[in-house]
Amino acid sequence: MFFTISAFDLIAVLFLAFIIDLVLGEPPFAIHPVVWIGNLISFFKHRAPSKNRRLYGIFMALCCILFAALIGIVATLIMDTESIPAVIRYLVAAWFLKITFAVRCLMDAGKEVYGQLAAGNLDGARKKLSMYVSRNTSKLTQEQVSSAVIETSSENFVDGILSPLFYFALFGPFGIIAAYVFKATSTLDSMVGYKDLQYLKLGWFSARSDDVLNWIPARLALVPIFIASTLLRLVPAFSRSLDPISAVKLAIEDGTKTPSPNSGYPMAAFAGAMRIRLEKPNVYVLGTRNPYPQFFHIKLARNLVLSSSVISVLMCASMLFIIMNRFYVFY
Repeated sequence: MFFTISAFDLIAVLFLAFIIDLVLGEPPFAIHPVVWIGNLISFFKHRAPSKNRRLYGIFMALCCILFAALIGIVATLIMDTESIPAVIRYLVAAWFLKITFAVRCLMDAGKEVYGQLAAGNLDGARKKLSMYVSRNTSKLTQEQVSSAVIETSSENFVDGILSPLFYFALFGPFGIIAAYVFKATSTLDSMVGYKDLQYLKLGWFSARSDDVLNWIPARLALVPIFIASTLLRLVPAFSRSLDPISAVKLAIEDGTKTPSPNSGYPMAAFAGAMRIRLEKPNVYVLGTRNPYPQFFHIKLARNLVLSSSVISVLMCASMLFIIMNRFYVFY
């Protein structure tokens, strides 16, 4: 093997990427690799034929995934080039890895809606929410707005944070490449993975691939959510607000009640942890015995997202250490 990347290198990059995300957030669109991937998806989508759409959708997905993998390969090669100073290599690799997950962005979304509701501006909260969810928000009540924010925050904790970190850790020295392959698949699903007539065939492969890649992380998410809610209970302000046991129980009971095979698990875990009811009208109800959430639950969910993300980073760092020393001892 030609790589000289060590477990220390990868763990340092992981921690640095997490810090960069929390401090800087998302970069401008012009230098955002996920935006590049999205532009490529749009290029193919707007040229989709009227016939053989499923086959074309597979071709589109594979091309976009290959493009994303090439971005990951470039980042990996830079990280492995010893002639470049270590600080530069770490920063470049960490920046590329940071692009695949978005803790601060997810927390900022909840903060914006929370601010509108706390100020008594329900219409403003509805408008802010419409930027982050696909449902019609124009007639949602305060409780429904709060529920929608918590639903999208908990669901995106998996595909927006845990899954890319999981694949980064799982594939060791090839982790950045794996994270980009996942990110391309997730972006494809968000852009064409719908079940309406326009995208049913075109996005079939993208949607199924996303389901497969998120299957393990969605269920693994119960671990950081449980640990995070347990630790937050030690903080006086949260001691009566969180129930880690209920998080696991409700995830097991209601995790399969959503149309997606994966999204129900983190959403039900959040609902159980906060002892609230999450509902998408006419689609699903999680935690039917619990009361509807209030706007202050959004702030609690943001703290749970951040804490669960920290635990996820520590879990993935441990996973990296074990994998690198068990399977890549020659690095």
